[in-house]
Amino acid sequence: MSVYDFQVTSIDGNKKSLADYKGKVLLIVNTASKCGFTPQFKGLQQLYDTYKDKGLYVLGFPCNQFNNQDPGSDKEITQFCQINYDVTFPMFSKVEVKGENAHPLFKYLTEQAKGMFTKHIKWNFTKFLVNKQGRVINRYAPQTKPEQIKKDIEAVLKA
Repeated sequence: MSVYDFQVTSIDGNKKSLADYKGKVLLIVNTASKCGFTPQFKGLQQLYDTYKDKGLYVLGFPCNQFNNQDPGSDKEITQFCQINYDVTFPMFSKVEVKGENAHPLFKYLTEQAKGMFTKHIKWNFTKFLVNKQGRVINRYAPQTKPEQIKKDIEAVLKA
């Protein structure tokens, strides 16, 4: 099993197979528009701009499970991300990332890369680095800034 086995819904409502990203490096992030870490959208966009031609895709998944920090509709989230952070990387429909109703992709990600004390995602902007074969390479805490992941991304892109 790999991330390529999952289907997701794009933020504009279209079904998308993650198999479409075969051979690419992925940075999968649960995002929120009203979080102290929201400015990380800028760093995520910079990573995408820097490495997209080398095969990196940043995939953003809005989540409203942490202090109601992304209550808006998918359309409102899209507008917020574009207006405030010029986000052009793929964004997906709002999902749950923990608990009974967690999206199967996030259940898989957390099984593959457990956190420091638990496998559960504890906050917005948890990041998962996935290699070209669809395997989870690393998990990063919300406080890990996107620019701190550059060396790991470069290593996975070269592999």
